[in-house]
Amino acid sequence: MSEINQFTYGWLTPALAYLMSVIGSLLALRCMTRARTSPKPRGWIITAALALGGTGIWVMHFIAMLGFSVHGATIRYNIPITILSALVAIAVVWIGLSLVVRRQGDPTALLIGGTITGLGVGAMHYAGMFAMKSNAQISYDPWIVLLSLGIAIAAATAALWFAMHVHGILSSIGTALVMGVAVTGMHYTGMYGMHTQGSDGMAMPSGAQAHELLTPLIIGVSMLTILLFLQVGITDPDEPDLTRIQGQRASRYWPSR
Repeated sequence: MSEINQFTYGWLTPALAYLMSVIGSLLALRCMTRARTSPKPRGWIITAALALGGTGIWVMHFIAMLGFSVHGATIRYNIPITILSALVAIAVVWIGLSLVVRRQGDPTALLIGGTITGLGVGAMHYAGMFAMKSNAQISYDPWIVLLSLGIAIAAATAALWFAMHVHGILSSIGTALVMGVAVTGMHYTGMYGMHTQGSDGMAMPSGAQAHELLTPLIIGVSMLTILLFLQVGITDPDEPDLTRIQGQRASRYWPSR
């Protein structure tokens, strides 16, 4: 059995992966705070799905994969499948968020949305792994796969609940830190169930090297997330309208005639 190394660059890739998961989760929570009170929440939901699915989940996964290596094996990535995995992550998060927003307060909608989103996140993870081609034979422990899917469903359900109930920037930051642990935990649980075995007879894989494909994609999505975060800001939309309050105070001293 070939030796697998999840931490080729030490704790750099896990730390960066967790950081991006937290940032994506935080942006999604701030967007959902606005979606709950907006008469037209569709745009906020789409932005939240891009943030959580694109950055919090997909970027986290592939930053972690930059630290993945197999001793004596060559690793390449299939470009179309890698991009497809990102679309899957964004789509399932959008479905889950849309469902809980339309049926606020319905526990059945939360469970259905969490299950769909969790299974979708698992599909993204294993699609991303399928996009990884190697001249080593790869297999998975089915029980670990089921465990990782269970973690994904539980984490997705909790994320949807948080998206509908968290208020305030401090609460959002604390929740995003917890969500980051759940997302990265699902990833490394799934990776723990992966086994490889060298095969001298296998052909060299075709596709892009990790730094050729993943680095530009990760940087592009991360920069978009940061720009969105700056646009949304960290102010609480539930705070009182200061302009309205100041106007009310002024009217006390300058009553209309």
